[in-house]
Amino acid sequence: MTSSGSQERAAESGVQFGFDNTYARLPERFYARLDPTPVAQPRLLKLNVKLAELLGLDPEQLASADGVEILAGNRVAAGSEPLAQAYAGHQYAHFVPQLGDGRANLLGEVVGCDGVRYDIHLKGSGQTPFSRRGDGRAAVGPVLREYIVGEAMAALGIPTTRALAAVATGEQIMREVPLPGAVLTRVAASHLRVGTFEYFAAQGDAHGVKTLADYAIARHYPEAAQAERRYRALLDGVVARQARLVAQWMMVGFVHGVMNTDNTSISGETIDYGPCAFMEAFHPATVFSSIDRQGRYAWGNQPRILLWNLTRLAEALMAVLVEEAGSPEAGLESATKALEAFAPQYEAAQLAGLRKKLGLFTEQDGDMDLVKDLLERMAANGADFTLTFRRLGDAVLGDDEGVRALFADGAAFDEWALTWRARMGVESVAPEERAARMMRVNPIYIPRNHMVEAALNAAVTREDLRPFEELLEAVMQPYEERAGWERFAVPAKPEERVVATFCGT
Repeated sequence: MTSSGSQERAAESGVQFGFDNTYARLPERFYARLDPTPVAQPRLLKLNVKLAELLGLDPEQLASADGVEILAGNRVAAGSEPLAQAYAGHQYAHFVPQLGDGRANLLGEVVGCDGVRYDIHLKGSGQTPFSRRGDGRAAVGPVLREYIVGEAMAALGIPTTRALAAVATGEQIMREVPLPGAVLTRVAASHLRVGTFEYFAAQGDAHGVKTLADYAIARHYPEAAQAERRYRALLDGVVARQARLVAQWMMVGFVHGVMNTDNTSISGETIDYGPCAFMEAFHPATVFSSIDRQGRYAWGNQPRILLWNLTRLAEALMAVLVEEAGSPEAGLESATKALEAFAPQYEAAQLAGLRKKLGLFTEQDGDMDLVKDLLERMAANGADFTLTFRRLGDAVLGDDEGVRALFADGAAFDEWALTWRARMGVESVAPEERAARMMRVNPIYIPRNHMVEAALNAAVTREDLRPFEELLEAVMQPYEERAGWERFAVPAKPEERVVATFCGT
């Protein structure tokens, strides 16, 4: 542990990250250089061993005293160039010209064993020049929420930031009440956001926008460098990735909760798990965030909001789009065409995914109508989103009772199932094969909100991580139904329902 207030540099530490920090080589106006703020008594809560190995890191070194000091922000690893990134953002449609990493610190970048470059990023690591009136800290509860939901998303095959470690700080932070503090080590393909581009565009810094765009192309869209219009190709790439991402959210009932432009990643990953949650009883207007009183970021609005955010990206890129297109009119037309591609790409990804969830493996007219009919009946009957799709696999094998019982009026399912079975009948797929393929895309375990809250409450109030560990084990194997894990698949009872979630800031 460091002496109070001092920052050590672990030049000779046994913990080797192999940092290669491309973002730190960008102009100084892109960030503020500073070290994380040390904490009193760092203690490792959870280390993601498999992710550490993917990153080419030694889990034993990370879990050592030196490793925990680095993960807490008390020491700076060899090769690290800590910085807080600058960005802006539209928050609930209101533009804030300067946000930035107000409680986060980019330690550096590593190239994983898979050849992919990753950011290593601390969250809750102290005040920065972008903190405004914040304390720069995070609490144990939100840190563990981000850990468990991010790992669940990764296990579901959805692009996401991930948690490398959670470390308790031994300090109390003030929210509505005193809470135990923690630091999350987050891993991402990068932390470039729509709001990063907005930051430079709002200042009229066309050179900054161009520099950032060239960096994003080199890091995430190298194929765009060969295109005739590289910046249009960059916008096309981001639109395509975000269309696929939001389609994946929709297919698992995920509600992000705070889809501001500073939470929209250029890499196409899910980022910032604040007031997020998974739906249980299906309804398209489902909202969990305590501050989203108008339902802007409800489940059913997420595709529309993603397009709105991408439109803000196109606006921020307009100077370079105009330059390469040759005129303002041509630049505007280029941006418009890129954005017009979002809806058909989203709809194609959504329908392809939903066909698989329903056990349909060819394309037929009327498939979307079949999906819409099911969703309307689910909404009218309070059917659990996750279990309805999962139990359809049982229905393929002749057992309708599980899925039928999820509907307040079982006849509503019976009527829909007649059309569904007729549709399956046009395909020559054996029931056993169809059911097996459905089970591979329809999870049985998700981080149900009441179970997440119970696990976090145990960790915060009793320092008991067993419920967290057990839930984490289940959601990291979402498709494998196992004896003894039945409780992880059961929706909340009325008295257990958690209808409001919070950002944690």
